Amino acid sequence: MDAVRLIVTSRRALATGGGVPDLLTEVWQAQALAQAIGSRLALVGPPQLRDEATGLADLAGHGIGVLDRTPLDSGEPRAARLTELGDTRACLMHLGGLLGDVGIALVGIACAADDEATYWSCVEAIDAADEARDRVRDMLRKLADREAAPPRREAV
Repeated sequence: MDAVRLIVTSRRALATGGGVPDLLTEVWQAQALAQAIGSRLALVGPPQLRDEATGLADLAGHGIGVLDRTPLDSGEPRAARLTELGDTRACLMHLGGLLGDVGIALVGIACAADDEATYWSCVEAIDAADEARDRVRDMLRKLADREAAPPRREAV
């Protein structure tokens, strides 16, 4: 499935996620998708984005790890359905929005947390999502810079 369609699906699921367990599952799904997209961009994306894409995958992986939660009875991760990235700019723009939504959901969960462990894991996951979103912004800037650069003229 196309990355943008998966991201839109994740954003909808996150927006409609019910209680804390459902929201944490959707956050996990979104981080797994960000990790998969980062990994794919690192392998086949534009060369100037590969370092940031590797960093994105690492940060999203950290966000998954600190939550220490796998999706409950949800089958395979949504990220496993990723088959193509499509337009890199559109993919990154949507992914940045998803990571912002993840941060907002985690803030809500952290504020309502009954125990310190949940609170601190949410804080770490918020940091990871925020840093991943920064990587996405850096990649979008690099794409914009590349498009704004005047074309090279060949020597005659």
